[in-house]
Amino acid sequence: MINLQIVDDHRMVVESLSKLINESGVATVTHAYYDLKSCREGLAKELPDVFLLDIALPDGDGVNFCAEIKKQYPELKIIMLTTYKEFNIAKRALHNGALGYILKNAESEEMLIGIEAVNRGEQFLCEEIDILLENKKNQNVIWLSNREKEILQYVADGLTTKEIADIISRTTENVRTFRRNLLIKLQARNVAELIKKGYEMKFIW
Repeated sequence: MINLQIVDDHRMVVESLSKLINESGVATVTHAYYDLKSCREGLAKELPDVFLLDIALPDGDGVNFCAEIKKQYPELKIIMLTTYKEFNIAKRALHNGALGYILKNAESEEMLIGIEAVNRGEQFLCEEIDILLENKKNQNVIWLSNREKEILQYVADGLTTKEIADIISRTTENVRTFRRNLLIKLQARNVAELIKKGYEMKFIW
């Protein structure tokens, strides 16, 4: 039986995944974490055979965290479990040491096959990402939705999270999620770098 740990800040995702995995006969979820701080503490005490890692977390970028923990625990087998379909993010995750990259909307069977493959030390990409990586023309494409471009422009204009939320009629938590996603997509370490890259990539003017 494969020992597996999960880090994802959405409790419903964790509960659903844990149920699927625990009932599969393939693996057992031994620990679940909802942020990187508790995850670091947990990994220091016990390493799993396979580690499912979300990308957008409340206290950091899972892709950068992947590189951090692979340096500390080279034997750790990591699967990125995410909603991000962008070429650059998947490529960076694999470069940082992830063995697997699976979208959260993947079929249950594909998820379990991926866990078994990564546990054997094999690279596994869900079908959608495998096709994406094969399509070389997507290599340097970063795609932002109209809403993401709108929020990026407001950030560049100096508006606060609450001000943006009021303008677009969303909650402040929803806007924080958009801002966190923008940092990940544009590979920016802070807001200043995010704005700089936004101008360079012509997302804002």
